[in-house]
Amino acid sequence: MEIGIDGVLVGHRTDEEAKTGCTVIRLPEGTVGAGEIRGGAPASREFALLDPTRTVQRLDAVVLSGGSAYGLAAGDGVMRALEAEGVGFELSDAVVPIVVGLSLYDLAVGDPDVRPDAAWGRDALAAASADPVTGAVGAGTGATVGKWRGRNAARQGGLGIHRVEQGPVVVTAIVAVNAVGDIDDGSTPARVRDDERVWPDPEHLVVQGDPNTVIGVVVTNAALDKIGCFVVAQGAHDGLARAVFPPHMRTDGDGFVAAATGAVEATVDEVRLAAVVATETAIREAVGILPG
Repeated sequence: MEIGIDGVLVGHRTDEEAKTGCTVIRLPEGTVGAGEIRGGAPASREFALLDPTRTVQRLDAVVLSGGSAYGLAAGDGVMRALEAEGVGFELSDAVVPIVVGLSLYDLAVGDPDVRPDAAWGRDALAAASADPVTGAVGAGTGATVGKWRGRNAARQGGLGIHRVEQGPVVVTAIVAVNAVGDIDDGSTPARVRDDERVWPDPEHLVVQGDPNTVIGVVVTNAALDKIGCFVVAQGAHDGLARAVFPPHMRTDGDGFVAAATGAVEATVDEVRLAAVVATETAIREAVGILPG
């Protein structure tokens, strides 16, 4: 899927045997960003910088990774590589790349001793392109969904990308889908489709330690400030809640970053609407479910 926004590149490193990986979203100069976490068990790096009240206005890259909190180390490699290029927040005697990270839990799927690290982050950055592959790649390699009804109900997750265009405005969602909940098709919600009680029997209910979390980035070419990006990140979570049932569980670490490159004028509500659609669709496409 083509990203469709000038200067935005996405790259992966994938370990199919260990069932883990990482995905790097590289952003052009002048990009601003914000984010929001709604899940109860997040793993994040430098997320506080995205708060609209914080000093730093730029965002250079976002790293999505497997490996739970260990996978946040992939951001170190991205940071070092960007520093070598002179990309980052300029101080009097240093350049500090602004790299935000989000990780999902996939340690129970493949080899728990293999986790994305700095070298993986560098490799994913070096592989970044405007037309990346999707599916069981990068941060979505070991992703699964539907675990809230028990591990036997789990199915393959993955990484999905979907682009929405409204005239000159482009909004693209890149999402690693590893939800505790089910993914529905948009016409028959999972709780109805399965013809089961809404809340599973206690012996089937997901427990802490099962693989979980949906993480992603929504990028737009619109000119937004950090407050506008925060509103767009909220829209991404709305899209998640339209595709995942139940969303934002206490065992999920659901988090989204919204980034704006500033190329075209647009209203915040216009971009938020597109973010809802792009995120909802990317999640379904990541697991091979087309909208109903």
